Amino acid sequence: MTAIDEREPDQASARGLSPGIRTAAGLLISLGTIGAVVWWALRQKAPTFPSGAGSILILAASVGCYGIATIVRGVRWHLILKLAGIQHHFADALALTPVGYMGNTILPARAGEILRMLLLKARSTASRREIFGSIIAERMLDVATLATLFAVVTAIGIAGAPTGRGAALIALAVLVAGAAGIALLLFLRRRGRFERFALIARPFLRATKLLLCSRGIALALVTAAIWLLEGLVCWLVAQSLELPVTYADSLYLVLLMSIVAMVPAAPGYLGTIDAAMLFALNAIGIKSGQALSFVILDRFVIFVPITIVGLLLMLTRYGGLGKLRMRTAGKADESVRA
Repeated sequence: MTAIDEREPDQASARGLSPGIRTAAGLLISLGTIGAVVWWALRQKAPTFPSGAGSILILAASVGCYGIATIVRGVRWHLILKLAGIQHHFADALALTPVGYMGNTILPARAGEILRMLLLKARSTASRREIFGSIIAERMLDVATLATLFAVVTAIGIAGAPTGRGAALIALAVLVAGAAGIALLLFLRRRGRFERFALIARPFLRATKLLLCSRGIALALVTAAIWLLEGLVCWLVAQSLELPVTYADSLYLVLLMSIVAMVPAAPGYLGTIDAAMLFALNAIGIKSGQALSFVILDRFVIFVPITIVGLLLMLTRYGGLGKLRMRTAGKADESVRA
């Protein structure tokens, strides 16, 4: 049992997911969307960027706001780890959050999640499955909250966004289907079904199952606050460019980008979220060079600072990938000898 617990999540129980195929599909999707975005961009007016002191201060505030959202994400992961009884240090939960985002930006197949799982494992007595399960719980909170917010935002109609009540009903249907699926699975488990699947999946899903209580509701509210903060980041970027964008428009932009980010793509979600931003900006009346300026600047704010911070933390606090490989190889040798 111990040997199974310590294998990589993608090797131990998810071989059917074919990471190589998923990476290749992401690259193809990104290449297609990048080509379309570049083709469109070459036919627009040249982008402009903030130059006045006031605009630059607003842009700096957007970077600071994104930093606060990242810290809240780290606190949320700490609370999930604590709820699951996973031994860890609060500082690691905070530090590994930007490290994970850095990994998702520069590594294929969104390997940042695996990276922070391995780095926390080096400092925790918990198994890799349990740690990865806490990350799955994070993503489940994000998906449920995104679907809820998207349903609300599209139902009330945001500045002429073309999605309307149809998109709201789709998002609501996803939530209802997800809840019904969970309820059915729990019912069948109580009747003794899927025992083998439960044995394999239990460490991965334990943290998610623990969210089905009052503390899970509190964590969902924290998650909603994170996405509202990200909407504020988007709004501040628009204000630095003096674009006629409301906070509600910005929240719509963030929600659509985040949903599209679930589609397989190249590192940094190249192409996919750019296309989503352009689609949403066009819906709220921001076109041509203004839209291109926003896409470039928003990408800078949400990717560049956190990637730099994550890389610095990876090198200074965790010793870089070389040290991680040495630790992983050492533990693999111990498992073989055992």
